[in-house]
Amino acid sequence: MTTVEESIDVAVPVSTAYNQWTQFESFPQFMGGVESITQISETSNHWITNIGGVERVFDTEITEQHPDERVAWKSTDGTSHAGVVTFHRLSDTDTRVSVQLDWDPETFIEKLGSVVGADDRQVKSDLKRFKAFIEGIGSETGSWRGDVDAPPTASAPTTSTSTSGLAAAPESDPAMDDPESGGPRAGF
Repeated sequence: MTTVEESIDVAVPVSTAYNQWTQFESFPQFMGGVESITQISETSNHWITNIGGVERVFDTEITEQHPDERVAWKSTDGTSHAGVVTFHRLSDTDTRVSVQLDWDPETFIEKLGSVVGADDRQVKSDLKRFKAFIEGIGSETGSWRGDVDAPPTASAPTTSTSTSGLAAAPESDPAMDDPESGGPRAGF
């Protein structure tokens, strides 16, 4: 499993950054290698990517989403990956966007790219393009402010076999909440 963690500060309010991130079909405008995303339902998306000449087609499901705080997802077929994006209010006009992405490189080229840091550079580059995109237009192109609760944690019995390692912090842990920014709640 490869893990990539990157952050960037953007000069827009937290709600603007969050709202734009919920517009998955706009990702090809700032994410390299993402050819298209089709929103199937409020919590399901169909992706087509082409990175390093390797085309991937897969579906994802939103596993947790809280307005102005976080969006977490996992793949439901195809490429094995999961991720979380958190939004941290720095001021009325500035936001830190933090990404954690976990995935299993499959081909030799993907494994080599992971070893030499190509994944980190790709995510960093995508975040720079997101910054230019959102600051350039100054407002979001749309929004979805629905709330999706995280699946049950280890304290509750579950039949899930997920190995992504991305679990939400317990809601009752006030030490993990930053009321000023709405996060972080997952180790950022």
